[in-house]
Amino acid sequence: MGTMSTELQALDEETCLSLLRGVPVGRVAWCAEDGTASILPVNFVMDGAAPVFRTAPGSKLDAVRAGRPLTFEADDLEPALRTAWSVLLTGTAEAVTDPSEVERLASLPLAPWPDSPRPFLVRLTPDKITGRRIPLHPGGVSTEHIDPADESP
Repeated sequence: MGTMSTELQALDEETCLSLLRGVPVGRVAWCAEDGTASILPVNFVMDGAAPVFRTAPGSKLDAVRAGRPLTFEADDLEPALRTAWSVLLTGTAEAVTDPSEVERLASLPLAPWPDSPRPFLVRLTPDKITGRRIPLHPGGVSTEHIDPADESP
């Protein structure tokens, strides 16, 4: 089997945001006060260019309240077709407290993690949006048709 080029395509901002609207889970990365980096999955929904997710008290919410930068990542891959994409957003996040904004955001289709109370809504306003895709390559997949009538008993 020959080697296949896996040249990455840079994605424009509009494509990145469109891809994010099609997946329900992303990952949020942040640094704690001591510099320890953490990354956790979150269910999210897009509010324009801003991912919105729910969280509980803890180091993620502490980082948001301290104004530390956050990175948000979401991706999708299809191993059989050897294609994938990944989008990164970096920026600052806020715990949304304005009652009318909480109500508006709560009406968006945001599926919470099951059986875990996450009372705080967080919105990440991106300063930078980047994305990459490994494009679908023609060929490379072979199929065989086996006719059961041709098989010996």
